[in-house]
Amino acid sequence: MANVAYMRVSTGGQSLDSQKDALNDCQIDRWFEEKASGLDDARPVLKECLGYLREGDTLYMTRADRLARSSGHLLAMVETLRKKGVEVAFVEQPELSTNTAHGELMLTVLAGVAKFETRLRAERCAEGIEAAKARGVRFGRPAKVTPELVAKLKDMRLDGLGVAEMMAATGLGRSTVFKAMSEAS
Repeated sequence: MANVAYMRVSTGGQSLDSQKDALNDCQIDRWFEEKASGLDDARPVLKECLGYLREGDTLYMTRADRLARSSGHLLAMVETLRKKGVEVAFVEQPELSTNTAHGELMLTVLAGVAKFETRLRAERCAEGIEAAKARGVRFGRPAKVTPELVAKLKDMRLDGLGVAEMMAATGLGRSTVFKAMSEAS
C-alpha cells in the first residue's frame, strides 16, 4: 500500500510548490509531477501514475481539477480507480473523499454543477454571438477580396499589367488575384 501524489500545473511558467506544500503531510511514497493542460487527454505522467497504482494505494491530489477538467472524465477516472481498489483523496477538498458514500455523492454533485456551469457559459456565449450578429458585427478574418481591391485590380489589368505584376503590387497570392478578377468580370 503506497501513498502516491499526482501534481499538475497547466503551463511551464507555473510552479508546483504550493501543491507540494499541501501534500507534504501525506507521507508520500511516490511523486508524479506534470506540466500540461487538464484538457489534454495525452498526459504521459498521469498515464504513468495511473499505471503505477495498485489495490490498496491512495492517490493524493490537492483538488479534483488536477485530475480532470470535465465532469464526465473526472467521474470515469475516479470510478476506474475505485474499481481498481485505489482510494482518491483531494487534500484541499476532503469532502470529496472516495472512501465514503457521502464523498462519492459530493464528487458527483460537484461534477454535475461544473458541467452545468460549462453549459451555461456556452449558451451565454452563443447568445452573445447571435446578438452581436443581429447588430451587424462580423466575425472571422476580414475578406481579402473587397470592392476596392476588385476595382484596383481591374484598373491594373486595363493598364496592361499581368497577374504576376498584380501579385507583386498588392502582395496577394495568385488564387486571390484570380478570384478578385473573376468578380470584376
